[in-house]
Amino acid sequence: MTSAKDLTRGKPMSLILGFGIPLLFGFLFQQFYNVADTAIVGRFLGGDALAAVGSTGSVNFLIIGFVMGICNGFAIPVAQMYGAGDFKQLRRYAANALWLCIFFGIIITAVTVIFCADILRLTNTPDDIFKRAYIYILTIFAGIPAYFLYNMTAAILRSLGDSKTPVSWLVIASVINIILDIVFIFCFKLDVFGAALATVIAQFISGFGCLFRVCRGFAILKMDRDDWTFSKKHIGTLCAMGLPMGLQYSITAIGSVILQTSVNNLGTMYVTAVTAANKLSMFMCCPFDAMGSTMATYAGQNVGARKWERLNKGLGSCVLLGAVYSAAAFLVLFFAGEHLAMIFLDEKSRYLLPLVKQFLTGLSAFYFPLSLVNIVRFFIQGMGFSPIATFAGVLEMVGRTAVAYLVGIYGFAAVCFASPAAWVLADAFLIPAYFICKKRLMRKYETAAPMQSAAPAEAK
Repeated sequence: MTSAKDLTRGKPMSLILGFGIPLLFGFLFQQFYNVADTAIVGRFLGGDALAAVGSTGSVNFLIIGFVMGICNGFAIPVAQMYGAGDFKQLRRYAANALWLCIFFGIIITAVTVIFCADILRLTNTPDDIFKRAYIYILTIFAGIPAYFLYNMTAAILRSLGDSKTPVSWLVIASVINIILDIVFIFCFKLDVFGAALATVIAQFISGFGCLFRVCRGFAILKMDRDDWTFSKKHIGTLCAMGLPMGLQYSITAIGSVILQTSVNNLGTMYVTAVTAANKLSMFMCCPFDAMGSTMATYAGQNVGARKWERLNKGLGSCVLLGAVYSAAAFLVLFFAGEHLAMIFLDEKSRYLLPLVKQFLTGLSAFYFPLSLVNIVRFFIQGMGFSPIATFAGVLEMVGRTAVAYLVGIYGFAAVCFASPAAWVLADAFLIPAYFICKKRLMRKYETAAPMQSAAPAEAK
């Protein structure tokens, strides 16, 4: 069984790469879920079906993003207790996090399923694709427990330094997802419902795989009855970390929903173009997601061990990686974006490629600010300042919403620069916020008794 990984010792760049690369593959395979759905739907069910799936993208992110956010937030105290070597408290946090996921899973699933049609109407989903959009997103909402299962168990594993197990199960699940896409759409003629159902089933499979690893893979996670006891203290700390992170995702997504509404108003042609471009861009942005998750664990463990000098070093190393990759990604999308977008479009939709290139160029030119949003925000959250980092989500919403209102004046050009405006505005807050948070941490602990800086015990 693989050992947990200590990020409080060693060269930050080597640790970040060693921990982040498996995470990157995990995010890539997670995107394969979406890519498989979109490619099969777009190429074999047609442009209208692609638009139906794409029109739900921002709503999907609003809800699923909240799930991802709170699960990642719940894992921060686990990472901090691992860095501190307090495995008893680590187990209490992990157990109470799972209780919270069951509670939130039931509530969110019920609310979204009941109000699914109303949500789509609020986003002005075009009438000609409304039925398909409703069927697709309703199925995804009904599968929300699967997203909780995977994201919570994967977050716990990552907090212990195990970034490989979530990847392994995502690889298996992605293959199953593609097979089920083909079976459900071609053999059973289930249309967009088949694509959504395949995604939910695959998510459940990856979640159960990670759950098995959590239950059987680490001695420090072997719980007794006392560990499973509901604790108001631990629940309070978990909610203080998780809810702001979930709200951050949702607040950010509100701006995306408003922007999607503006795109929907432009018509199905623009919805299809933005959907294809967004799917490609999301795939290219997976390294930024991996960097963010890596920084959350890195910061959490080093704050737990009170190794303040390693914070700046780790952050600087990851920012350098973000800058290099941002430049490379821009070049790829500028010169090959149109060709890659044909993965999601059928030949009848080729006329949309100029719109796709315009949108991709606007996004990728600002990938470095996006990398900073992910790196710095997750780093601040890992340090234990989730509410402060949440304000960056508010600024993203403000930036995206402000530009969305200009779509009526400048048309599609405004759509292309809505997200870049959001990223720049968030960075203007996050960068100084990091230094303030670090000073607060050092001030908080400077009068406390010095902590033993020994590495956590090996956990198998």
